[in-house]
Amino acid sequence: MRVVEFVLALFPIIWLMFALSKLKMPAFKACPSALALTVVLAVFYWKMPLLDCVTGGLEGAAMAVWPISLVIVAAIFTYNLCISTGSMDLIKQMLAGVSKDKRILLLIIGWGFGGFMEGMAGFGTAVAIPASMLCGLGFSPIVATTACLVANATPTAFGSVGIPTVTLAQITGLSSEVITWNTTVQLLPLILITPFLMVMIAGKSFKALKDIWPLVLSSGVSFAVPELLAARFLGPELPVIIGSICSMAVTVLVAKKWYKNTNSEYEIQTEKEEEVHITGKEAGKAWLPFILIFVFLLLTSNLIPPVHDALASVKTSLPIYRGEGAEPYTFTWLATPGVMILLAAVIGGKVQGAGITQMWGALKDSLKQMWKTILTIISIMAMAKIMGYSGMIGAIAGMLVTLTGRFYPFISPFVGAIGTFVTGSGTSSNVLFGSLQAETASNLGISQAWLAAVNTVGATIGKMISPQTIAIGTAATSQAGEESKIMNSVMKYCLLFIIIAGCIAFAGSILI
Repeated sequence: MRVVEFVLALFPIIWLMFALSKLKMPAFKACPSALALTVVLAVFYWKMPLLDCVTGGLEGAAMAVWPISLVIVAAIFTYNLCISTGSMDLIKQMLAGVSKDKRILLLIIGWGFGGFMEGMAGFGTAVAIPASMLCGLGFSPIVATTACLVANATPTAFGSVGIPTVTLAQITGLSSEVITWNTTVQLLPLILITPFLMVMIAGKSFKALKDIWPLVLSSGVSFAVPELLAARFLGPELPVIIGSICSMAVTVLVAKKWYKNTNSEYEIQTEKEEEVHITGKEAGKAWLPFILIFVFLLLTSNLIPPVHDALASVKTSLPIYRGEGAEPYTFTWLATPGVMILLAAVIGGKVQGAGITQMWGALKDSLKQMWKTILTIISIMAMAKIMGYSGMIGAIAGMLVTLTGRFYPFISPFVGAIGTFVTGSGTSSNVLFGSLQAETASNLGISQAWLAAVNTVGATIGKMISPQTIAIGTAATSQAGEESKIMNSVMKYCLLFIIIAGCIAFAGSILI
């Protein structure tokens, strides 16, 4: 019976992967079909009451709209408004002024700036904004999206100012400081190899590293070491933010000092333009929306309790799910990244000279651009909630523990990755599986904090192949409908990371 439940519970996930990778269905069609399959299984096999199934799905849809879709639309609106005001052209000129080598630009934008966006906002911004910028600089949309998805496979653990790790600590009752340290230690090898993989993606071969590997190494080390130190001394809120800022600074400095001459084979192809001198005032105005995003998110984060608590008190709790153990879903109206990003975009756009009509046009364009992505996210979040409430997720995880026994730590990252594949969120994966991982560790006689951290590592790796995240990337690069190509491109990197993480998890379960 348990084997049957395990297979049936996996069926919607298997179908979704098959539809995306083999049938090449766009995500906005594949995800609703997987949701329909989940509803049928939940109601007719798991005997979930229809009202519970519907209200559980509605709760997932509500979460998909607020805050997830809000953040994504806000991020794309910021980018589109910067294009409309011309400031994005200045940003591109400044970045191109560092180097015309697409490998270096990928490290600065996709790795450093992408990590910064994940640390500050999360919810897909780390893929959407850098991938859009890279396409604007002349990158292939497939290459830009693939590279940004790979880059996002380590910062998610501390995304949105540490929310996944903080949430994991809350639901397991373990120390957030200990979980933060264990997570960072496990991520360290992946952080170091990610820039190398990104350069290989950009150059489409291993030889792309030949003349630039010292810069690539410095980009990885300057991210990993500050993140490790921040995790040790500051907790879960700032590791990725500090690591990404340090990596951007070091990469730019090293590139300007030792890599001024671009290898023509990897030079970005842009139209010939006269060199324009950009003043400090112009540069500040161009970057202002992104600077304000950093400032606003920092001011309203848990790091500044008076501001955060005041804004967080503006909320509405609404009972949606009607099943056993139901709790009201809370809409936080002000203390959410999407609102802060929108505010930053409006203020920044106003300073850049945009009027109400121009802003409204950029917002309408963003909504038109993102509707397929929003539909995808609503479907996948509704599916995740129904799977969780019906017991399907528990059936999958329980059987994996039974089958693997003492070797469970090796597949533990895979469990976390499944959670993110289904929900699109590292935080949601930790909610689904964090307690299970801690309880399993206790039964196996190994460190609970270590195995709980493994779930976070697996969850952040799973972002690479999450249909939600892939849909965000394809929408941001105007490639909606090409999700299957992206899925096939990133799958091998995801499997590599899961294997490495599994080896680290297993070794740690023996040593710690």
